[in-house]
Amino acid sequence: MNRKRSLVSDTFKVKKQRLGTESRFGVQGNGKNSILQDVPLDTKAALQYLASLFPRKLFNDSLPPIVLKHQLYSIKQDRTLVDRQLNELKDQGEIFMFQMGFDTDAFAVVFAEDYKLKALAAEAGRETLGTVQKFLETVLPSCMDLSFNKDKMLKTFLFRDQEITQLVKSGVLTVRDAGSWWLAIPNSGRFTKFFIQGRKAVLGMIKKSTYKEVLQTDLECRKMTSHVKLGIQYHIHDIIGADLVECVPTTSGVLLRLTDT
Repeated sequence: MNRKRSLVSDTFKVKKQRLGTESRFGVQGNGKNSILQDVPLDTKAALQYLASLFPRKLFNDSLPPIVLKHQLYSIKQDRTLVDRQLNELKDQGEIFMFQMGFDTDAFAVVFAEDYKLKALAAEAGRETLGTVQKFLETVLPSCMDLSFNKDKMLKTFLFRDQEITQLVKSGVLTVRDAGSWWLAIPNSGRFTKFFIQGRKAVLGMIKKSTYKEVLQTDLECRKMTSHVKLGIQYHIHDIIGADLVECVPTTSGVLLRLTDT
């Protein structure tokens, strides 16, 4: 089953070559290379590829490229290794991670520089700019937590109640519960809406197909509805990584079969 989850599209193969990585491919009966085996591709390179699929223009380039953690599992079959390498990147300050409100098991990954750039750009000319800049420069480099409580914000990082309110107003923090806040991606509400709509639409297409399965290449070539705003490749990595579909190798290519969930 883990091997099946390592199956990806030709689009990834091309992008992977551009990133300077190498791989070995199993050959199907029709001579097409479609099974990715023993890919010496690290998590950072996989993250860069997935970030390249993010439709910046859809959000007027106001958001940093957002990757869902489980999307990486559609590329790298060793989930333990992915998690370890993500933690290393986080500890090195290269990425930030966020708990997404639509699912307790959904975590977003964003490159730190992209996050800082967009967070500051969103506050340009506003009274909250200084507070956001202070948070980015003093809190995030020394604390990689996904959430912050009031005691830590007031006593450890020396923020005032008014400043915490400004951070929430700017979208850098969002309320978790009384006295604690999640680290958040400013202006990401539309992304969440489009993501949920797109996943539902793509799964709906597969559900309506014969035997609730479809060739990945056929799905990629279909005309998408207006609900699939993030792009079919982005959602294919989502539904594979989240185990919402099973990848079945066939002589015609990879078959995506809806799982019984």
